[in-house]
Amino acid sequence: MATVLESTDGKARRLAELREFLMSRRARVSPAEAGLPDGGARRRTPGLRREEVAVLAGVGASWYQWLEQGRDISVSPQVIDAVARVLRLSPAERRHLYVLAGLNPPAPETAPGDWDMCAGLRRLIDTWMPFPAVIMDVYWNSVLYNEAAAIVFGLRPEAPRNCLVSFFTDPLYQSRLSSWEVLAPRVVAQFRAACSDNQGDEGFRAVVEEATAASPVFAELWERRDILPGGQNRKELDHPLAGPLAVESTQLRVPARPDLVIVLHTPLPEADTAAKLEWLVSPEGRRGAMYPVAG
Repeated sequence: MATVLESTDGKARRLAELREFLMSRRARVSPAEAGLPDGGARRRTPGLRREEVAVLAGVGASWYQWLEQGRDISVSPQVIDAVARVLRLSPAERRHLYVLAGLNPPAPETAPGDWDMCAGLRRLIDTWMPFPAVIMDVYWNSVLYNEAAAIVFGLRPEAPRNCLVSFFTDPLYQSRLSSWEVLAPRVVAQFRAACSDNQGDEGFRAVVEEATAASPVFAELWERRDILPGGQNRKELDHPLAGPLAVESTQLRVPARPDLVIVLHTPLPEADTAAKLEWLVSPEGRRGAMYPVAG
């Protein structure tokens, strides 16, 4: 699908960038990497030739030449994917090629080299102490959380791993969240928005089925079909040790890990929340905690 309301100058710049991008990506792929003979002294450049890319991608040589020349031709996602495979594009480069070709880009993917980022994200949420921080996957399953989140919200290994299911079924979490009734419709609407971004994903369907079976309140709210983008939520709590707390949760994404969402909780001015959170994670506060801190 072509870019909507694209100006003539904008299209010219996009096609010029398409030309330069394809040429640069082709130049970095050696014949050996593509499974071809290197051509010996006859090859003047180290990368693939245009006709080699065309053959490996299963497209016509003239068509690929026109594509790389930045001509205004019709392209399909299937052909762009074939070219991306031959040119050994990363997930981010593949999305960029879609945009340059005038197509809606596919959903972001995690590059193989970025799967080991969790150690760095663990350092991030531990640095956020003494304030709570949680990392969720795309289905809202809890992946990591810091000690403050365990102490403040009662997160623990035996609780439901999915944050949506836990919101509607964990009595400990519900007992601490005094704004639960206000938040519940927003949480459901935000999860429906996440589902909308991933139509047909069975993982989302499984979470909805589990939450529906476990909570009539969720089932009723889900049928409203409200939609809200994930962003910020105000949470008011009544902690058994610290008393009233007010925090603002903010969802953040890391482009290199589109499968993860970081939820940081910032203390609001009310109820001396910042000082109370600092006390809760202190040795004195931890000794009085109802549950051990998850490590």
